[in-house]
Amino acid sequence: MIVGAMSTVPINDIRRAQRAEGPATVLAIGTATPPNEVMQADYPDYYFRITNSEHMTDLKKKFKRMCDKSMIRKRHLYLTEDMLIENPDMCTSMAPTLNARQDIVIIEVPKLGKEAAAKAIKEWGQPKSKITHVVFCAMGGVDMPGADYQLTKLLGLRPSVKRYMMYQIGCFAGGTVLRLAKDLAENNAGARVLVVCSEITFATFRGPSDTYIDGLVGQALFGDGAAAVIIGADPNSAERPLFQFVSAAQTILPDSDGAINGHLREAGLTFHLLKDVPGIISKNIEKSLVEAFEPLGINDWNSIFWIAHPGGPAILDQVEMKLNLKTEKLRATRHVLSEYGNMASACVLFILDEMRRKSVEEGKATTGEGLDWGVLFGFGPGLTVETVVLHSLPITVDH
Repeated sequence: MIVGAMSTVPINDIRRAQRAEGPATVLAIGTATPPNEVMQADYPDYYFRITNSEHMTDLKKKFKRMCDKSMIRKRHLYLTEDMLIENPDMCTSMAPTLNARQDIVIIEVPKLGKEAAAKAIKEWGQPKSKITHVVFCAMGGVDMPGADYQLTKLLGLRPSVKRYMMYQIGCFAGGTVLRLAKDLAENNAGARVLVVCSEITFATFRGPSDTYIDGLVGQALFGDGAAAVIIGADPNSAERPLFQFVSAAQTILPDSDGAINGHLREAGLTFHLLKDVPGIISKNIEKSLVEAFEPLGINDWNSIFWIAHPGGPAILDQVEMKLNLKTEKLRATRHVLSEYGNMASACVLFILDEMRRKSVEEGKATTGEGLDWGVLFGFGPGLTVETVVLHSLPITVDH
């Protein structure tokens, strides 16, 4: 008795049919920020007043110097004064406030992500039913089911969409989600991957403390925002690709253990900077560039466009100096730092959007400021570096 017949189709043929032919591309970008805007020049007075810490005059002077040196003009924060008045324990340094923070963030992170995603879908111009995968990234609001599930419901995506949720990775995660989306798009023919980074730093807000100076760094730098990109290979005639992905890599920098740590505690999320982060990054960045661009025969770092996570002005200054970069190379990065602060994983996607916008505005031939090749860097806890090589594409009239 014959139970079943052997298939005559070779496995390799099946696998080839499952894969895309061309490289993954960015098909659309959308960004969103909370409506509450704070000016950096006014923030030290506000911060020490709302936390009832005006008697800490020396610490306030130190914090004002941090804000002055931050190169940030303004930030968007979900947190408002009314919320802090309702939750006064959040204004102390280490009160057990995680429950109250969670109740807010698990709702607001997916909502802000939906706002950015809706803009990306509108720009993409295709039915949202064509989205096959969702990759969601956030530092705050850990929950089950997660923000990926909530986003799927909020947008009305198909229940069969394949979801990936990444919590609490840190500032390098903007590169991580692109690396994952690249693999998903290139290994699944017809895949359209919605990537969302939604960062609300509510869990990190706390009052000043003489014994926790690292906490002040976060208060001076962090901003809230969400960004979304749609990624797919083999774009159809109705899609307008912006950038192609050439390669993606991740590495842990040597001698960097403990350089940046984040801990989720009853008091919320705490950050600790234990080593010279700008020094470690600038010392090792050229090795990542050489490994990434050697296959392309590129070794002039001023000949490529730059999208680098703006962890802070010191990192950008030292990278610029170490590589002898022209001032304009980090223009888009510095602009996003100035207008939004450090939004963790969302930053590099905001910079990608700024770069293509400025390229159109200035009449450049390609989305990468007229240049063909570029690099996207994510830096964060580990110290971990994500390196994504991008190829810019001709600007279409529609953009």
